[in-house]
Amino acid sequence: MKRAALGPEHLLPAHHLPPPWPGRHVRLDGTLVHVRDTPATGPDAEPALYVHGLGGSAQNWTDLAGLLAPRLDGQAIDLPGFGRSEPGRRYTIPAFADRVVRWIEHSDRGPVHLFGNSLGGAVAVRVAALRPDLVRTLTLISPALPFLDFRRSLQGRMLPVLVIPRGERLAAWRLAQLAPEAMAQQVMESCVADLTRISEQRRQEAIEEIRIRYEAAHYAAAYVRTFRGLVGSFLRSYLPGEGALWRQAAAVRVPTLVVGGRQDRLVDVRVAPQTARVIPDSRLLMLDGVGHVAQLEVPRTVARAVLALLDEATSAGSPEAATPGPDGRKAQVTALVSGTGESGGVRDMAG
Repeated sequence: MKRAALGPEHLLPAHHLPPPWPGRHVRLDGTLVHVRDTPATGPDAEPALYVHGLGGSAQNWTDLAGLLAPRLDGQAIDLPGFGRSEPGRRYTIPAFADRVVRWIEHSDRGPVHLFGNSLGGAVAVRVAALRPDLVRTLTLISPALPFLDFRRSLQGRMLPVLVIPRGERLAAWRLAQLAPEAMAQQVMESCVADLTRISEQRRQEAIEEIRIRYEAAHYAAAYVRTFRGLVGSFLRSYLPGEGALWRQAAAVRVPTLVVGGRQDRLVDVRVAPQTARVIPDSRLLMLDGVGHVAQLEVPRTVARAVLALLDEATSAGSPEAATPGPDGRKAQVTALVSGTGESGGVRDMAG
């Protein structure tokens, strides 16, 4: 593990708020998968695939994918049962990973630069471990890799639902009690450390996403069954077996960036550093004053770290080849200083 580097700010597009990228449905193995395309804006762009977290959707990647469009030709998929994708038969890490693998094969774009947030991070780790031929680099943002102290997660409040008969019905009832605006506010408060970083445009888009969930009869069951599958994978990871997520993380060999927020309320904040320690060729970026979805809260900072990863991977993994900053040095960092704006200050740890 080493500290992440940041590419120069001036290489990113100007500040703007793009609308959600156009989406389309594709029939894959008999079911419809919804995918959003973020076309490349630069020459020689390489393919990228973005995988959202539990309860999220492809829309969660709008800002980051737009910032990286000069370098990456992006696609973001909705996992089965989420966003606008049709429900699946199974809601487990292996099932989601199989779907991601099938999408990469179907689209014939591999190997891709693979991104995963939260649940999507766990899925991406499995894909990179089992199918390294399909992955160029790996970026994990608050990956939901196993931890057992659920007091460190707001999701711990959902554990009783997993043992209640027909817990999906209880979740659906609860969903129906809240207006979309209230539900969107609760979700953002859980995921984001500083709500002033979320624009009104993004708030309205989040409310619209909630409305779509209300209209999908399968959503509550998909959410509960996915959470049950995630908890099950956590427990199995501390037992013998090749399918354990921590063992799979140790098997990842592609260049990897791990991003964690020190104010993450959903995944134990110790998971991101542990992930970086376990994955052999990894870089760690820990962000102060940031929550569970750094790609939404501080997308420019995450994009700069990704640019540095891409440059390093392009240069055959040579640390000296990382993109220099304006002063000619690599900007080695481990934290973003707290502040109301994204550019609240980067602490240079290179010495």
